[in-house]
Amino acid sequence: MTEQTQKKIVDAAILIFNEDLSAPLEKVADKAEVTRRTLHRYFKDRSDLLASCETDMQENCRKAMTGALESSEDPLVQLERMLYAGIDCGAKYSFFHKLHSREGHTHRKENQDCASFDALSKRQAAVIAILRERGIISQHITVEWVTMLFSSVIAATVSSAEQGTVARNSLKQFAWFSFSKGIGI
Repeated sequence: MTEQTQKKIVDAAILIFNEDLSAPLEKVADKAEVTRRTLHRYFKDRSDLLASCETDMQENCRKAMTGALESSEDPLVQLERMLYAGIDCGAKYSFFHKLHSREGHTHRKENQDCASFDALSKRQAAVIAILRERGIISQHITVEWVTMLFSSVIAATVSSAEQGTVARNSLKQFAWFSFSKGIGI
């Protein structure tokens, strides 16, 4: 029961903090359907909860993205599957990316989360660079632009899923169509 409660709190915090990093812990407790006191039994403060969120997101997203990268030798298939993996990670991917990209984040290579984020980002950039060199991705846009668009499409897809504005079985198809056309495929 304790692991379940802790996971429930972390999952709620990821959803809440993805929308508003400054949201009160009371909002997280409400979303997790626990009392604030219960929340503090597991996490001493906001930074402790955020650290647990970051670890959870890191593990889940790294595993999903690595699986996508290793699922094929074809870089176009890898890129498409990485997009789907990011969507499957949902708010975890969006929030993790926000944490590492936000103003005030001290990105340190000796920090295991930062190093892992960098390694995965480099692998993704390498796939994009190969596709760009082969003329599959437009030469008019940079690898950095494609990477930012990739994250934005995932964020839009996650938001749409949470709002229920698009049929769930169409989300990935819409995301890939939008992303692939946006990069000139």
